[in-house]
Amino acid sequence: MEADLALHDPALSAEDAQSASSPGTSAEGRSKPTPDEPRDANGDSIPLERRQPKRILGFMPNFRTVSQGAKAPPPSWKNNFGIATHQALDYSTFIFLGLTSITAEGMNMHPALGKGIDGFYAYTWRGFLDKTDNTYLSAWLLPSLLREDTRYYALGAGHPIPIRALYVISRQAVARTYGGRETPNLAGLGGKVLTQVVSRTYYPPSATSFTVLASKFGYSVMRDVIFSSIREFYPDVAAHYIRKHREKIAREAAKDSTP
Repeated sequence: MEADLALHDPALSAEDAQSASSPGTSAEGRSKPTPDEPRDANGDSIPLERRQPKRILGFMPNFRTVSQGAKAPPPSWKNNFGIATHQALDYSTFIFLGLTSITAEGMNMHPALGKGIDGFYAYTWRGFLDKTDNTYLSAWLLPSLLREDTRYYALGAGHPIPIRALYVISRQAVARTYGGRETPNLAGLGGKVLTQVVSRTYYPPSATSFTVLASKFGYSVMRDVIFSSIREFYPDVAAHYIRKHREKIAREAAKDSTP
């Protein structure tokens, strides 16, 4: 497992993977960072424990997360639209959609949508609209109109775990302006609310009561907290196993070279 994390994890660049598998080579010994590595404001490579991959474990999309200390591209209508589209139409979206739809159909969460194949289809296309509406409203339209940067800026290593956990939760209510100041997350939360309002046009009346819509809103917030927690702490875990793998390779190389 350690070898897989070190050699296949997206948090690593190609040069990182090479250093992980080459005895005596370390990240600190690299002569030059690769172009794909995240950089800080000084142009230096971000350390592993602070680096956010584009995909976590090669699967979970992580397009809206900024590595600790990294210099992120400025938000704009075009940039926001690109990120939202990438996230909304990513292949992993359809996998999660299938899993959540079959779960909802199995639990008969909205009896009016039916059961079996017809029920699964009814849940799936509505779930896709829910996901797409929320993504474009929360990541593109409202942030661009309100000039809010709703990307997740990881607090990262060097801070106590409880502080980082509280920070994750607080990001549901706090965003950044285009100028970098903290501001109420009107775009993020507003997008979730508008998604539920729009959903009343394609769900049956029995699935659009205030209680049902409030539950869906709460689930959306909880899901974001869980995913943000993974994004916040994943680099620490990945860096730990990568370093352990490097140490193992170095020990084996030293053992092989011993007469």
